[in-house]
This record gives sequence, C-alpha cells and structure tokens, in this order.
Amino acid sequence: MSFKPTAPYHCAQEALRVLETVSGHPAGITAAELGRRTGLGPGRLTGLLRMLRREGYVQEIADGTYVTGETLRRLSSAHDRERALRDRLQRNLDRLRDSVGAAVYLSRYVDGEVRVTQYAAGPATPAVNEWVDFRYSAHATAVGKSLLTQLDANARRDHLARHKMARLTSRTITSDKLLLSRLEAQPPSAPVLDLQEYAVGTVCAAVPVTAGTTVGCLALSLPVRDAHRLKRAADTLNRNAAPVLLSLAI
Repeated sequence: MSFKPTAPYHCAQEALRVLETVSGHPAGITAAELGRRTGLGPGRLTGLLRMLRREGYVQEIADGTYVTGETLRRLSSAHDRERALRDRLQRNLDRLRDSVGAAVYLSRYVDGEVRVTQYAAGPATPAVNEWVDFRYSAHATAVGKSLLTQLDANARRDHLARHKMARLTSRTITSDKLLLSRLEAQPPSAPVLDLQEYAVGTVCAAVPVTAGTTVGCLALSLPVRDAHRLKRAADTLNRNAAPVLLSLAI
C-alpha cells in the first residue's frame, strides 16, 4: 500500500493518543496533565478535546477532569461493536452531508473490490444514480480513483486487469497507461475528482480515510450545476474527516 498520511490522519492519531491517556486514568485526568503526557500543546489539545467531547469519546466531569465517554465504551466493547460503529459512522456522515451540502459516501477497498459501505443523502442532497456498479467503474469514479491511489503499483494494475475500463461518458479515461500515470501523480493531500467521468450531470470528489491496513475514502457528489462548489466542499470534507478516521481506528 502506498498511502501517505494526511492532516485528518494525523489528527486522528493525536486523538487516539489522548484517548489512550484518558483511558489509563479511570478516576479522571486534567487537561494540563493530558498535555504533559501526550506532548500536545494547549491550542492543539483544546481542539482535540472539543471534538472528542462532541463525539462522546470523553466527558468532562464536575471537577474539570476528563474520563472516557459512552461512545468509546460502546466501540471498545466486543458486544454489538459492529452496530455501534455503523451508528457512529452514520452520524458522522449525516453531519458531513449537512456541512458540505452534498451527498456523502464512505467506501472501502475489500478483497480487491470497491465497496460503498455507507452513505448519507437527502431530498436536497440526492445520491448519485449508480447506473454502473461501482465495483466495475473504479476508473471513472472519484471513489474508485481515491482507493486506487492508496494501493501500490502492482495492486492497481491487478485491479485494472480484472475490470475492463469501459467508456461511461465522453470524459471517461479508458487508457490504463494514462490512468495509472494520473494515479501515480495524485498528491495525497489533494481530493481526487470525477468531472462527469462516471455520469453526465454529476461531479464528485474523494479524500482518503485509511485506518490500519484497510484502504478507505470519503466522497461527495454534486449536480454539475453546482460544480463551482466542488473544491470548497471537498476541502471541507477533508478537514472534517478525522472523526470518521477515529471511529474506524478504535
């Protein structure tokens, strides 16, 4: 895997350090002590604690110290963990949908295939019409290209060898040489775009959310009339990806 850490990845890793430290102090720990033990500065720690409180991973008790929250207890439990994770991720996706004003998707690369595992859409933010199965159209979608960028060169070639690069619109790349070149040149911190390559009338963007050894991404879709919002929406999606990464990493 050729994944390079992004800002949300670093944020999630710092949040995990905070959670591990809080978990080691069941009677509670102060912010000052958290800072000393994690090496995080006051400004950075304050932002992380705000996010962790909002997500229910920690709670601040009456004496001003921090203890683990209900979300962390549910995700750390063997009992019903999958349901708890799915519920937490759905809340994250719903919040992202509202903040970016677009349908939002969580996708993973599992057993050599692209899988959209969850999404959040609504009347004002409709999901893209999956007119060609996403498993067979990775070459044309932001989701697929984001996942492929996180694989090594051999895994990319293997995927393209198993899935014919069909022309879905006039903008679809059907040359494996051209696509592989673009994937190789993709900056890890920049969103991957689909500008009507999968479907006429729809533009999409995707950012990586890889946790552990499983490759993943967050994506959004917009009608082409809102294409002017795509970059700003993608940047917002990327900036707010840390809670999703954190849920996947616990």
